[in-house]
Amino acid sequence: MPSTSNRAGVPEQLGFAGMPERLFVCTPSKLGAFLDCPRRYRYSYVDRPTPPKGPPWAHNSLGASVHTALKNWFALPPERRVPAALPTLLKSTWVREGYRDVELERAAYRKALDWLETYVATLDPQEEPLGVERVVAAKTAVLALNGRADRIDARVGPRGPEAVIVDYKTGRSGLDADDARGSQALALYAYAAQRVFRRPCHRVELHHLPTGTVATHEHTDESLARQVRRAEDTARDIMTAEKAVAGGADPDEAFPANPGSLCGWCDFRKVCPAVAGVAAKEPWTAVEHLGDSR
Repeated sequence: MPSTSNRAGVPEQLGFAGMPERLFVCTPSKLGAFLDCPRRYRYSYVDRPTPPKGPPWAHNSLGASVHTALKNWFALPPERRVPAALPTLLKSTWVREGYRDVELERAAYRKALDWLETYVATLDPQEEPLGVERVVAAKTAVLALNGRADRIDARVGPRGPEAVIVDYKTGRSGLDADDARGSQALALYAYAAQRVFRRPCHRVELHHLPTGTVATHEHTDESLARQVRRAEDTARDIMTAEKAVAGGADPDEAFPANPGSLCGWCDFRKVCPAVAGVAAKEPWTAVEHLGDSR
């Protein structure tokens, strides 16, 4: 099929009359980026080449290290899933970028190891999840959705075997049931997991490792459907903006900025004119408190 290129230099297929609309390929994080700030979405997914980003964030390094250590813990044989295995696992997955200095990095490592040891003590090493860092996918009339869930548990609910979405959190703030209920990403994982594993999936959980709290929500088929419709509406807005830019519209107008407190944490603050007046965060700001006990 012949193609053209839009203003971003991305080839586009020419459509023919009567052809169905192409599905919007996305992840929950891609949809979330647009909801947070359409301009940031454009910088991340539309503009090519991608504008230069700022330095790595220490909190992202910390979160990635903990997530990968847990993934590798579940990859061990059940008899080796013991707290004593965690120092080696964490060292082998540790991401060093973004920390202010070696002292803060060491404090973060010690705290992360403490979180992990406390957390795995609550787990049954004999239980095998349905998936760990598992990609699930589903299609709707608008979306070709895929995403990687931290963990999908196999449990027995009131109506028999079910899947449960588990998402690890390492941020400073605690979480509650409203966070679990309002998370579009968790709902979309649950929606896709039902189709992949062919079993009910309504329960979603946020496991906050720093506090050991678990925030849960039991979705219904209708509440999952509402989240899917919201995701479809977001996808339509994105496609409308992308078509406008391809047709010659001003990219800044098609993808407006959403100035606010999140601008201080934005990877693209150096190239975005809308961040004036918002103080930039240091790469280690979110984990600085971990070194308070030194």
